[in-house]
Amino acid sequence: MKVIVFDLDDTLYKEIDFLKSAYREMAENLGRPEMYDYMLRLYRDGDNAFKCAIEKYHLPVTIEQLLEIYRTHKPHIALDDAARTTLATLMSRSIVLGLMTDGRSVTQRNKIEALGLGHWIGNEDILVSEEFGCGKPDERCYRYFMDKRPNARHYYVGDNLSKDFVMANKLGWTTMCLLDDGRNIFKQDFTIETQYLPKYKINTLKEILNLI
Repeated sequence: MKVIVFDLDDTLYKEIDFLKSAYREMAENLGRPEMYDYMLRLYRDGDNAFKCAIEKYHLPVTIEQLLEIYRTHKPHIALDDAARTTLATLMSRSIVLGLMTDGRSVTQRNKIEALGLGHWIGNEDILVSEEFGCGKPDERCYRYFMDKRPNARHYYVGDNLSKDFVMANKLGWTTMCLLDDGRNIFKQDFTIETQYLPKYKINTLKEILNLI
């Protein structure tokens, strides 16, 4: 038996799409559609988009209220063709699929629902850090999947070099890193200690199909 566990953000979809969805929601809810482009430009320039937008448009909200919209809105995001094809093909091969993601329950669950991941991944194989009580690279997250299927070969697919692969490597998983195509929220630096590096680097999720 083989078990492939995926990261969520910047792996199964691009997290920048979630950010854009949240900014659009704020702009529409506050009746300032032009605010979307302004906030996106601020984000790309490394400025505080919430603070600057409130000041420029004299918005009757606080930073905390905008942050709440960001975290709790129902996002307009979707899997791309590569992700859909990969998940469907893996399922057709009777490979068990899992998901391990760090973040708040409401935020990550909204993403999971919007992406329709329940079609391929059972809820019992979805681990959200806030619900589970710890996040990557805590050993308990990876042991969760190993204890459920102790005789399986485990694979992990992610993008974050600081936390995705170090424990999986230690526990004997096969690790794969989806390379940044220029859109990732967190940039990748491969000049780090060997234990943090994945066994394989892939440019598209479809490459997984030839590595398992």
